[in-house]
This record gives sequence, structure tokens and C-alpha cells, in this order.
Amino acid sequence: MRNKPSELMVFAAGFGTRMQPLTNNLPKPLISVGGRTLLDHSLDIANAANIEKTVVNTHYMGDQIKNHLFGQPYIVENEPEILETGGGLQNARHHFSGSSILTCNSDSVWVGENPLRALQAAWQNDWDALLLCAHASNINGRDAPGDFNISDNGLISRSGDWVYLGAQIIRLSLLDNINQTSFSLNIVWDKLILHGKLHGIEYSGKWCDVGSPGNIPVAEEMMGLSGV
Repeated sequence: MRNKPSELMVFAAGFGTRMQPLTNNLPKPLISVGGRTLLDHSLDIANAANIEKTVVNTHYMGDQIKNHLFGQPYIVENEPEILETGGGLQNARHHFSGSSILTCNSDSVWVGENPLRALQAAWQNDWDALLLCAHASNINGRDAPGDFNISDNGLISRSGDWVYLGAQIIRLSLLDNINQTSFSLNIVWDKLILHGKLHGIEYSGKWCDVGSPGNIPVAEEMMGLSGV
């Protein structure tokens, strides 16, 4: 029987440099797209997937995010310095009880299938990590090339036409032997790729990377909100 991971880490600590000047006085996760903040879009997906525990990490203008989430059932983990994705997850790891958890970035908009449910449905307990991906020709707000190649049996390798969509399931024990404070999860993925253990699945819905101001109208058009 498969156990579906039901705890989530939302990455919301970055400086949002590509989103300037909108992030001069506002953290990127609180930028509005289609009438809701990027962070709320991510949390809506989490709630729809019946996530039992959600941790949101913060750093840049973290007090604004903390105030935004005040009174809501989310754990806010502020980082004294930027720790990147791997270091951020390591820093917040004590909040999680499961052996594997979901993670997602807070700068994406999704239309269609719930991305977290898609990962849960595909997850196998003996896997180490599962990335949600789409072909570069089927996404919005991101130019080719892609990040990875996905084989017929669902194994990921570097270079190719597939793009990581910022959502995954990962086994927390993969962080055990990394003796760095700040590091990217790419370090973990590369080790898994070396041993043929990084899995990927295709997302059936629509996705937009909202990493720059110009992608806000692109995301809103994808959502059917052109002119908002």
C-alpha cells in the first residue's frame, strides 16, 4: 500500500530579483496575479489537495508574509539568511513528521489538474524523489531549452526539452549527509540522477512561471482573466 505524503514546504524566501521593480517594497510571493497573491495561489492548491501541514519559509520582507498569513493554519519559518531550496528545506525539516514531503515554489500559477494530487497519485514508497514536469512546448512564461530529459520508464537525466515545474515529492533523508548551510536541491537531484533514481511525471494541466513582471499578464491570460 502506498502512503501519500501529506506535508508541504512552500518556498517563499527569495529576493525576487527578476520581478523588480515590483519587489522593491513587496516580497514576490505577495504579488497579485488574477486578484490573488502568488502565495495564495499555492496555498489554494495545498488546501484542495488536503495537505495536513504546510510550512512557508521566508526571508526577504518576511514580516509581510508572516502578517499576510496571520491567523491561518500555516507554519512560517523565517530564515536569518538566504539558504536556497536545499538549505531552506533542511532548516525547516524539524516541522515534518513524514519520511517524504511535497515541496512547491511560490511563483507559479496552475490551471487544471491539482499538481500536488498528481504527484501524490504517482508516488511510490520506495522512490527518493519525483519531479513534476512538462515539455517546454507546453508551458507559459518560460523559454526553451528545458531542464531535463525523461525516459520512457520515467527516469530523469540532465539536458533535454522537459521543464521542472517547481513541485516535487522528496525523501528527507537525502539531506542527511549534506554538510552545507546554504545549498540547492540540484545537489540532491544530481546524486539521484547519477544512480538512476530521479523520477519525473508529466503534468496534464497548464502552468506559468511568474518570475518577471511581463509574465503576470501571460498567467492571467492562461487563467482566462485577460484584461484583469
